[in-house]
Amino acid sequence: MAETLHIGRKIARIRELKGIKQEALAIDLNISQQTVSNFEKSEKIEDEVLNKIAKALGVAPEAIKNFNEEAVINYFNTFNDNSFTNGAYNAFSCNFNPIDKWLEVIEENKRLYNEKVELLERLLASEREKNELLRNK
Repeated sequence: MAETLHIGRKIARIRELKGIKQEALAIDLNISQQTVSNFEKSEKIEDEVLNKIAKALGVAPEAIKNFNEEAVINYFNTFNDNSFTNGAYNAFSCNFNPIDKWLEVIEENKRLYNEKVELLERLLASEREKNELLRNK
């Protein structure tokens, strides 16, 4: 039962499911990676801090407080469960694993993030070149 009350583990699990590294979360929160690690080891976190973490993770604070990994797994398993008797559900046949799709989306987000970082680095290099040219005139 202690697992359901450990807010730090819930934060860590949501962060992992969203494909966010501790370092990235730390940057968003303007704190150190070690502080994020300490939060994730904490059983309780002040509401003000929890609100900031929730915002950085893109979830409501209540989503963190009420997070239940078993419920998430059961939710995804319902997509592959063909035992429904309701006709509307029987009409829906999922021929892919939603978790695989989710992981694909996470990988795509990582790829886009890396592209964005590369673009920003090129823009910064270009601005440095411009500044250097202006200084040499």
